[in-house]
Amino acid sequence: MTTTSRVAQTAPPAGRKNPTSAAGTVRSKSRIDPTYYWMVVPVLALFAFFITLPALVGVFFSLTNYAGYGDWKFIGLMNYVNIFKDPAVLQSYVFTFMFALTTTVVVNVVALAIALGLNAKIKWRTGIRTVFFIPMVLSALIVSFVFNYLFSNTLPVLAERFGVTPLATSILANENLAWLAIVLVTVWQAAPGATIIYLAGLQSVPSEVYEAADLDGAGSFRQFISLTLPLILGYLVINVILGFKGFLGTYEIIVGLTGGGPGMATQSVAMRIFSGFTGGDYSYQMANAVIYFLITLLISVIQLRLIQRRGVSL
Repeated sequence: MTTTSRVAQTAPPAGRKNPTSAAGTVRSKSRIDPTYYWMVVPVLALFAFFITLPALVGVFFSLTNYAGYGDWKFIGLMNYVNIFKDPAVLQSYVFTFMFALTTTVVVNVVALAIALGLNAKIKWRTGIRTVFFIPMVLSALIVSFVFNYLFSNTLPVLAERFGVTPLATSILANENLAWLAIVLVTVWQAAPGATIIYLAGLQSVPSEVYEAADLDGAGSFRQFISLTLPLILGYLVINVILGFKGFLGTYEIIVGLTGGGPGMATQSVAMRIFSGFTGGDYSYQMANAVIYFLITLLISVIQLRLIQRRGVSL
């Protein structure tokens, strides 16, 4: 009888939960699995050591006159001021952004056209897709050396034989045409990657949409403008963002084709920065790298804002 009364006193009233058990449940739910820390902490430590720390060191040395070796002295923002007065640096920025804009447009036009063709019901579609995707797996430096030989030897010989005088000499030695060769080779290698993304977008469009458009009498061009483009707009945005960011950092193809020449006509910002690291101009080009990073970051923020305003889901 005594035992029963004690149990009755300690038991919670009907319809109410035991607060102790509820707190224990909340505590158990809020507890993080230790495996989470074992996976995340090493990654954060490696990122901080190999990415964040070198970046901070570089920012510090951009405020000095450090040449990459020997002693250095703190000079404040002098490197940043001199960069905006350097015509060679400004020319590299103009070339890089014009190249990135042009190549982004051409790559997306070519890739979308190829994707539309490969998505159609044609014979040997799988084999043709394989052929189109081969350039994507090749090294950019090797590809550029091959095209360097073609532009410098094969193309001039053929042009001279057929009487095409403007191409009888290597376009890589022409200040006005060398950038076209760089755009052509970049498009040749970058288009397959963008094509894959466009193919994924085209295959996600239901076939019933086109069947309904056919019943309404819409032609192929009308279907492309009114149906295909709006439905794959998210994939278009992805290709534009990824392409533009990648082309801003172009380096290997320019090195293999022109080396930044003739003169400095095709020298990108990345080439100028890397050349300064090995040419005793470390702090100056580090300041250039910081400015370039901030510009790229600003462009990324603007692109994200535009995407959010258009309501495109990536």
